[in-house]
Amino acid sequence: MAAALCGRWSYEGSANISDSESEDEPELPLNQFYPYIRCALCCGFLIDATTITECLHSFCKSCIVKHFFSSNRCPTCGIVVHQTQPLYNIRPDRKLQDIVYKMVPFLEELERKQMCSFYKKRGLDVPKPVLISSAPPVVVKRQRKEVSPPSVSSLPPELDVSLLLEFVGAEEGVKNYKPLERPYVRVSGEATVRHVELFIRRKMELSPTCQVDVVCGDHLLDHYQSLKDVQTTAGNEGIQDGLLVLHFGLVLPSHS
Repeated sequence: MAAALCGRWSYEGSANISDSESEDEPELPLNQFYPYIRCALCCGFLIDATTITECLHSFCKSCIVKHFFSSNRCPTCGIVVHQTQPLYNIRPDRKLQDIVYKMVPFLEELERKQMCSFYKKRGLDVPKPVLISSAPPVVVKRQRKEVSPPSVSSLPPELDVSLLLEFVGAEEGVKNYKPLERPYVRVSGEATVRHVELFIRRKMELSPTCQVDVVCGDHLLDHYQSLKDVQTTAGNEGIQDGLLVLHFGLVLPSHS
């Protein structure tokens, strides 16, 4: 299998290097990069690359989520990720995933086909790809301002907080929930974490027995906190490309 997947990666020389010199540039087989682009849990190429913030080791998202249901330690180095909720200390690594897809060109399309097959076999709607920015081009906005008054359909100014809702996984025993297809939401800063939870419940059609834990950075948020306050105290860890990033997980309520 390694031989079939093995490609060769050459370094590009600068423009002023002759052809004969550029041919002498070293070429490296793809398998030399395996320690950096494969998951240590499933031994396959990284899918939805996810990095542990405590030690920066990366795994497939589904692999590390399943691992944390039975252990709170990093599978690679053994460090305690979090005493009780290790899922709160993982983050998606989009740059690493982009690198994997570029080094293994067929992988992204293969994963997409497998995902479509998974949802269709279970009678579920296939999630549509979500664009990072859904705003219209700047030129269109300028034209509208020049030729007509502001549209009544434009976003009101009180919707001043943009959210990215990242699903980190569900505890074993939580079943029958829909995927959150559109994690990008714009809301009022006066809204609370409780409003976010209710939104997630409605979109994912969650059972009343399921508990939604919402985290920003390393802090588990209380229901009464307003999003404006969360955004103010989030710091660099909670803000990504101007979006307030909230991670949420589905857990079963604890019984004392």
